[in-house]
Amino acid sequence: MYPELFRIGTFPITTYGIFMALGMLLALFAASRLGARDGIPRERIYDLGLWTLIGGLVGSKLLMILVEPDVQIFTLDFLRSGGVFYGGLIGGFLAVAILVPLYKLPFWKVADAFAPGVALGQAFGRQGCFAAGCCWGKPTDLPWGVHFTTLGHEYTGVPIYTADGLDAHLHPTQMYESLLMLAIFGLLVYLHRHKKFDGQILIIYGAIYSILRFSIEFIRDDPRGDLLGFTSATGLSTRGVSLIVAITSIIFLIWRLKKARDTAPQTTE
Repeated sequence: MYPELFRIGTFPITTYGIFMALGMLLALFAASRLGARDGIPRERIYDLGLWTLIGGLVGSKLLMILVEPDVQIFTLDFLRSGGVFYGGLIGGFLAVAILVPLYKLPFWKVADAFAPGVALGQAFGRQGCFAAGCCWGKPTDLPWGVHFTTLGHEYTGVPIYTADGLDAHLHPTQMYESLLMLAIFGLLVYLHRHKKFDGQILIIYGAIYSILRFSIEFIRDDPRGDLLGFTSATGLSTRGVSLIVAITSIIFLIWRLKKARDTAPQTTE
């Protein structure tokens, strides 16, 4: 793994940062294309995208401060960190919720345009996590277990040796999520063409991602992210949030599909 690509003087250009920037740009491009299908001006999507990214960054940092009380705020490491994803999701969602009425845009159409882009951004973001070594998995004997570098350990604390002093091979949970999110992106783009109601793509994204994250937490082992006494290592906090989001999304999806079916024009033979 290569946490750093190169340095400009003493300032490191990190692989994580490059992947995050690339993911954001591609996500915004995808959202503009999907929004255009629903008649949303592309320039408005780009404006919203910029503020959504800002809201997401602020939200991810704020939640990071909450779940990691010992984090040093006024440091370069804090600025380089991607923060906590659920905080970013909430921050980005709030930015959209506030600005959409001001722009006089249909909220659910905008949400459907952004949801696949978020999935695509996550796919690239997790590649960055893999390069940096953060969000690592539990030890495994499987042939695709990953041994991280010493530099990765210095950046994130990812284990590189076992208690017996042997090389530590870990589940590449970052790659699992990255590849699955890429597949989810493709699925959401397909469903966008065939959606039954506005908001359906966002709801499906919420359900699928939450189930995926709930499952991955069983083999994730990064201990950072303590929340109210529950740790990411045990997975209790993230699993709980993921389970609540998944159940809520599925119930809401069933209700909206039923409502869309009941209000659909009836055809007569």
